[in-house]
Amino acid sequence: ERRFVPESCPRAVRPGDFVRYHYLGAFPDGTRFDSSYDRGSTFNVFVGKGQLIAGMDKALVGMCVNERRFVKIPPKLAYGSEGVSGVIPPNAVLHFDVLLIDLWNSEDEVQVQTYFKPEKCPRTVQVSDFVRYHYNGTFLDGTLFDSSHNRMRTYDTYVGIGWLIPGMDQGLLGMCVGEKRIITIPPFLAYGEEGDGKSEIPGQASLVFDVVLLDLHNPKDGITIENQHVPESCERRSQTGDFLRYHYNGTLLDGTLFDSSYSRNRTYDTYVGKGYVIAGMDEGLLGVCTGEKRRIIIPPHLGYGEEGRGKIPGSAVLVFDIHVVDFHNPADSVSITVNYKPSNCTVLSKKGDYLKYHYNASLLDGTLLDSTHSLGKTYNIVLGSGQVVVGMDMGLQDMCVGERRTVVIPPHLGYGEDGVEGEVPGSAVLVFDIELLELVSGLPEGYMFVWNGEVSPNLFEEIDQNHDGEVLLEEFSEYIQAQVDSGKGKLAPGFDFEKIVKNMFTNQDRDGNGKVTAEEFKLKDQEAKEEHDEL
Repeated sequence: ERRFVPESCPRAVRPGDFVRYHYLGAFPDGTRFDSSYDRGSTFNVFVGKGQLIAGMDKALVGMCVNERRFVKIPPKLAYGSEGVSGVIPPNAVLHFDVLLIDLWNSEDEVQVQTYFKPEKCPRTVQVSDFVRYHYNGTFLDGTLFDSSHNRMRTYDTYVGIGWLIPGMDQGLLGMCVGEKRIITIPPFLAYGEEGDGKSEIPGQASLVFDVVLLDLHNPKDGITIENQHVPESCERRSQTGDFLRYHYNGTLLDGTLFDSSYSRNRTYDTYVGKGYVIAGMDEGLLGVCTGEKRRIIIPPHLGYGEEGRGKIPGSAVLVFDIHVVDFHNPADSVSITVNYKPSNCTVLSKKGDYLKYHYNASLLDGTLLDSTHSLGKTYNIVLGSGQVVVGMDMGLQDMCVGERRTVVIPPHLGYGEDGVEGEVPGSAVLVFDIELLELVSGLPEGYMFVWNGEVSPNLFEEIDQNHDGEVLLEEFSEYIQAQVDSGKGKLAPGFDFEKIVKNMFTNQDRDGNGKVTAEEFKLKDQEAKEEHDEL
């Protein structure tokens, strides 16, 4: 009498199969004479080989795992006229309530059922590979005996070298990362007659593993580089010792995101080939162009190893999708490319000259930072006076009016590691497209004021308008202004008049009492080289 038949019955008992089942044995009046449940273990036996009473050998044939049958066996197919002393009387009809738990055959092999396979499968598990996978382990009747999901940690192991039960070693071969399989293993390829020795897996148990492969590598693997975008123009590729700024998304092989520079809205900045990053990334960042996008796949022995780090589990293969924003070398100087030079280009800019120019400022990846054109006015500086970054001072040298240049400035000659908050990223290479519009020649180095003609031999007396033998700042300022207005003298262009005059006066006021006497007053060429410099 079939009291319960499961919907799915992929396999039924045949003579020669080995079965594990529970049963209750009773007489027709309900008196129980035996029970496997009372012993806490299934009854394990081959079917059709005379190891059972004839009626049970027949009754088990055709059963499915999880099927429940109520079996009535007459004496001639049970213990006959002799019975079993003290247990079963002669000529007894026996009733058995049977539940089939497990079923296998000595000719069985590992069964693999793939129920999900990713579209892309660039690599499959081979012998000696190291894998990370999750699994649920059940018996044939669906009883769960173990789960890596419950431990919230993958099972990590080598395949094909004896670290696993033989059936699992076979069942994992050929899997792709992301693939899901059901692997059914007969006991002689699992834990055999003795079970696992921990009371979790009984002897002679078939095992079913529902497996999802998360990671795969081989100890002999190097990094893998997949170029996703390489700019058409690539004048320079990164080398050992270069400093790179790049964005990245870091994922595990199954696509799980563990880190992203984009989420921090800031590039990752580092030297390459110097051990500042994991070995695989050090290697993967060599030979890139600015603007290049590439995928770098790093095995754990070139990543974070067996221990992992933070959100990265131990023995994990890492996938970095990177976008190189810029790079430079600490030995780099300013790069100047002349885009246009007028035919008449005799007057060249030099230190101290007052310049007016337009510029567009951008990063190496083309991101626009600033533009004088959008402001509608030129940028005005005194060349070499520290009014701009050192690289710009260098880039504006020897330029003529009307000339157009592209000036590339490495960060150590620009805004350095700190950059300008909200405007220029730290360690950024800067690109300036410049057009010089006006040049006013400056004064010789060290001078803030020069005479255009002969200097009066009675200069102090001319400045000392009230002839009291002392010159105050107001007198000094009025005199200098008059000389400039009349064309007899020239101030350094680009500086504030009052600051220049005050600086000149302070240099003459050697005792600092706010007055200059004839004894203190000296012209520039009368002073020793190492003394006060009006600049």
